[in-house]
Amino acid sequence: MTWLIFVFGAICAWGMYGVILHLGQIQLGSPLRALLCVGIAYFLIAVLVPLGSLWSQGQLQDFNSKGTGTAILAGALGAIGAICIIWAFKTGGRPVYVMPLVFGGAPLINVIASMVLHPPKTAPNPLLFIGFLFVAVGASLVLYFKPSS
Repeated sequence: MTWLIFVFGAICAWGMYGVILHLGQIQLGSPLRALLCVGIAYFLIAVLVPLGSLWSQGQLQDFNSKGTGTAILAGALGAIGAICIIWAFKTGGRPVYVMPLVFGGAPLINVIASMVLHPPKTAPNPLLFIGFLFVAVGASLVLYFKPSS
C-alpha cells in the first residue's frame, strides 16, 4: 500500500499544477515564458534526478529503442498537455474550470486507452459506462455554473 503515498503526492502536485501555472503565466506576462519555466522544472526534476540515480547505480546502458521511443512519446504527451493547458488559460480559461475538465476528461481517455492496449479479461461492469455519463454531466455542470471572473 506504499504506492498510495505516491498517488497522494501526485494528487496534491497535479491538483495545484493549474492554479500555480496560471499564476506564473500572469506574473510572467506570457504563456511561452511560463511554458519555458515548466520545461526547466521538468529538466531539473525529470532529467537530472533519474540521470544521477541511474549513473550512481551503473544503469545508464541497455536502453532499448522500443521502450525508449514509447517513454519519449509519453513525455511528449505530457508536454502537449501542458501546452494545451497554457493555451486554455491564454484564451480565457481559468483554473477553476479548466483543471476540473482536464482531470475529469483525462481519466475517461485513460480507461478507454487502457482497455484498448490491455484488453480486460472480462467485459467491463455496465456501471463503468454510467461513470462515463456522470463525468460528462459533471463537466457540463462545471461549465454551466463556473464562477465569473
